[in-house]
Amino acid sequence: MKRLKYILFLSLCCPSAVAQEAWTIDRCIAYSVQHSTPLHRQRIENIQHTADERAAKQAFLPTIAAQMSGQYSWGRNINPETNTYNTITTFNNYYNIGAELTLFDGGRLLNSLRQARLIRSNNETLLAKLAEEKAIVIMNKFVEAIYNRKSVNLAERKLSDSKALLYKTQRLYELGEKARPDVVQMESQVAEDEFALLHQQNEARTTLLALKTEMNYPLSDTLVLDTCTVLLSDEKPTLGSLYNRFSTASPKVRNAEFEVENARYDYLIQRTSRLPRLTLSVGISTNYFKSFNQGGYQGSGFFKQLSNNMGEYVAVSLSIPIFNPSIKNNIRKAETNWHLAQLALEETRQKVEANIAQALIDYDNCIQEIAQMNRKVAADSVAYHLSFRKYEEGMLSTFDLQTSGQKLLTSRIHLLKLQMLAMIKQRILNYYKGDALWTSK
Repeated sequence: MKRLKYILFLSLCCPSAVAQEAWTIDRCIAYSVQHSTPLHRQRIENIQHTADERAAKQAFLPTIAAQMSGQYSWGRNINPETNTYNTITTFNNYYNIGAELTLFDGGRLLNSLRQARLIRSNNETLLAKLAEEKAIVIMNKFVEAIYNRKSVNLAERKLSDSKALLYKTQRLYELGEKARPDVVQMESQVAEDEFALLHQQNEARTTLLALKTEMNYPLSDTLVLDTCTVLLSDEKPTLGSLYNRFSTASPKVRNAEFEVENARYDYLIQRTSRLPRLTLSVGISTNYFKSFNQGGYQGSGFFKQLSNNMGEYVAVSLSIPIFNPSIKNNIRKAETNWHLAQLALEETRQKVEANIAQALIDYDNCIQEIAQMNRKVAADSVAYHLSFRKYEEGMLSTFDLQTSGQKLLTSRIHLLKLQMLAMIKQRILNYYKGDALWTSK
């Protein structure tokens, strides 16, 4: 009972501490992909693409249509009973139902079906491409928010050191070991560090808001980010192994290949405009006739006429294009688009290879710079500690101590920036190795 009361007390007093969980970069990416408006739009379009493929299949079926018309005639007309001219008022009612089937169209329907299947099969590639683009944006926003959050911690640490040094300087001034300008100088440094901390806190709020907006996350809800640093890998894959593995899996390359095939089908469909079209039509028709002139022919009954006047027909229609200037222009345009798509595919492959090479270079550079910056931070830390000891002994001015402290802070911020940049470069490199940029978990 005591334990239960303690848990209830914590849940009532600190609900955020109990329920709030730190968001990792994978969780942020998964959330943004799930709630992304462009991806929702693409999913809706994919439903339409499935319907388009079904419509392309149904185009092979015959079309059936029914027609009905009514007509009043007066003045000079033809009597349908005697097939002679007369001057009477008549009512004609026509009925027709027929079916039409395309026997030959040069492969237009077949290529249209293949194109619809291609577009539908490319749906997952488009979703993967959009998810990849969203993941890269979220990854950069997340790292930027973490960088500013950790910069706030560094600024708080610098301010705490400056306040402690100010307190000590004030005590030394009271003992007569420091002059009044030293105290004023330290007060100025504290004010500068307070401004730097305020500015960094504002930057942290701004970048966190940008991350929420990009994630489509409720702006009024709290978003606590996981600030744990990812361990960097020492593995250095080669360009050839990465490209051979990634070139077939890249959504950008697959989408470019789709554009080539789609343009080729457009070209084949346009070429069929030069070929003849053969169609078969079958149907039945009948009509009803009645005269309204008094004393004239009144016609037989409605149902009797429908039976007596009913006829069937079979027709074969051959349409041959002879001269149409727009057909040649459309074919040439479709062929040009096909060649442009092929060039775009080669350009996309070259860009992917260049991006992989750049990722390898960037990651290697980051690792080297981080190692060098770690040594610089260690050296600046020792230098600041020695400067602080000299300041206590009156062998160093306040200005020189502030310069040493600012140099250490700059080195730490630079190291933090390199570490955050290396996180991005490593995830990009792992993506080229075959790891997903995001998971649904």
